[in-house]
Amino acid sequence: MDPVILSRLQFALATAVHFLFVPLTIGLSFYTAWMETKYVRSGKEIYKKQAKFWGRIFLINFVLGVVTGIALEFQFGTNWANYSKYVGDIFGSLLAIEATVAFFLESTFIAVWAFGWDRVSKKFHCFSIWLVAFAGTISALWILLANGFMQNPVGYKVVDGVARLASFTDVLTNTYGWHMYLHTVCGAFVLSSFLIMGVCAWHFFVGRNVEFFHMAFKTASGFALIFTICSAIAGHQLGQVTAEHQKSKFAAMESVWVTEPNTPMYLLTIPNLTEDGNLVQTLPVPGALSFLATNRFDQTITGLNDIDPSERPPVWPVFASFRIMVGLGCLLLAVAILTYIIKSFVPSLGWGLWIYILLIPVPYLAAELGWMVTEIGRQPWVVFGLMKTSAAGSPPVDWYQILSTLVVMAGIYALIAITGFILMIKAAIKGPDDTAEHYA
Repeated sequence: MDPVILSRLQFALATAVHFLFVPLTIGLSFYTAWMETKYVRSGKEIYKKQAKFWGRIFLINFVLGVVTGIALEFQFGTNWANYSKYVGDIFGSLLAIEATVAFFLESTFIAVWAFGWDRVSKKFHCFSIWLVAFAGTISALWILLANGFMQNPVGYKVVDGVARLASFTDVLTNTYGWHMYLHTVCGAFVLSSFLIMGVCAWHFFVGRNVEFFHMAFKTASGFALIFTICSAIAGHQLGQVTAEHQKSKFAAMESVWVTEPNTPMYLLTIPNLTEDGNLVQTLPVPGALSFLATNRFDQTITGLNDIDPSERPPVWPVFASFRIMVGLGCLLLAVAILTYIIKSFVPSLGWGLWIYILLIPVPYLAAELGWMVTEIGRQPWVVFGLMKTSAAGSPPVDWYQILSTLVVMAGIYALIAITGFILMIKAAIKGPDDTAEHYA
């Protein structure tokens, strides 16, 4: 068995489970901060109840995100030693800043917020949750700038066979990293909004605390509308940046094989599983793909036939993940628009409320598929155009060692994820509780 393949599976497992909790941490922290701000400004207890209830779910999610994320950084040393040695001067500095600036700030003031009710002033308590919210987004920025370097390496020079930091400014202003960041953060707010609406829909359905949850629903519906639109725009811009910097990934996303100007977009495309080319390719819209990628109809899109087979990503996983992600995003956008229009009448929808409950996992799936496009589409490179994944592993580590830790990690992560979601579901179903001061 190939140790590199096993290491990739292990890192993918840890990342996929960790990212189940990251978006909600970002989005729900801002929602909680917004509700507490309204409480401080108005003095109305219902806003305090809102902040405490959603903050309870946020705290559970935050803890699970921290626990599942710790193992990721250790894997750079245990499984990806050659990678760490080659780009550690750049990648390591970004992770160090994320930990010492953003994560420490976040973890310090979340304790103030969780245990500071009626122990610190209202304004300082509110200030602490805003610090937590902004620290979370800053943490995401540093992580995504590090990943952005892997997608579009800039600001480096190779010295004695090792990539050294040449311009921190170039790394900090990496276009790819910033577009990833915008799309990810917008997606986090979409996920959080739909989770809030789904929880509210459950309470509407069972007829408990309807007034309390209708307030939350109406606020979340506004967030959902704004950020589904922003996510679509940010995703489109990220696609254009991908077309510019990662031609092989973009070609795989669209299953484009022939290089030509005025590249059409085929409304029905099915890639061939066993050989190059597409099994089905019909209903072309002339120049549409060129326009989407470059804002010009006459531009040429590089096809996979003009890319060395050894440097192509696997087409089917990238193509399918991208198509499903876009489809789910369009579904969420349509629901967000309709919901905002009918938000005042939603509590009376009866069985129709299950639409919102069943939509809760959809943004999670879309987010995971987006990362599959990002990471599988970069292959066979670990740092695009600079270092191949096959050369990035830890040579002394044998396959059976990785396999054994993979199995153990899969069991532990499954237990953590299941336990975490059970706790969040119980907290969500329970509803607001004025006497449960220990929760938040």
